[in-house]
Amino acid sequence: AVKQGSSGDPQSNPRLRAVLDDAKAVNMPKDNVQRAIDRGLGKLPGQNIEEVTFEGFGPGKVAFIVEGVTDNKLRTLQEIKSLFEHSGGNLAGQGSVSYMFDRIGEIRVEGKGGSMEEEMLELIDLGADDVEDYLDQNIQEYLVYTEATNVAEVGNKITQAGYGVEQAEIVYKPNTMVEIKDKETAQKVLDFAGKLEELDDVQKVYANFDIQDNLINQ
Repeated sequence: AVKQGSSGDPQSNPRLRAVLDDAKAVNMPKDNVQRAIDRGLGKLPGQNIEEVTFEGFGPGKVAFIVEGVTDNKLRTLQEIKSLFEHSGGNLAGQGSVSYMFDRIGEIRVEGKGGSMEEEMLELIDLGADDVEDYLDQNIQEYLVYTEATNVAEVGNKITQAGYGVEQAEIVYKPNTMVEIKDKETAQKVLDFAGKLEELDDVQKVYANFDIQDNLINQ
């Protein structure tokens, strides 16, 4: 965020401000935060961090987009390529799967405890292009989608309306889904996604699989 925004000041770098909110939410030590900012500004010798994005097909022909940050792009490429190949899939070129995803803003919102229908309508009035509801530990929550450029503005409006904004970020949302119909493939897909997420350099993993709950719970 610091490198892309050319600033270590959260007041002038909205993306950094969002990242710092996430870091605070998980109680990241201030020293770690400052070290990351200094690294992004190039103040730490020998530590050049860059963002990387990889695309490919995993088990069941599921499309994956992997985002990461690394100080050694070749090392990260080799690790991710190896995982794809061992899964029976393959790492592909830029643009090979990204057309199956939309680059949009996603805001995770905790409800106020009122009617779900009324809260969803209110969120749309506050600027949401689309809203999905779900329960998290019996708490009503929502995924609010916006144009990528409107994330901060809509997030602020939602907060001012009394909702709790847990996270606001720009994501890849699949527009084409791959339905997984058998338990074996479902397990392979989930295992592969988990292995990608465990890599130190990987920050986000996006995929377009659709697995029915009954396959997971069998």
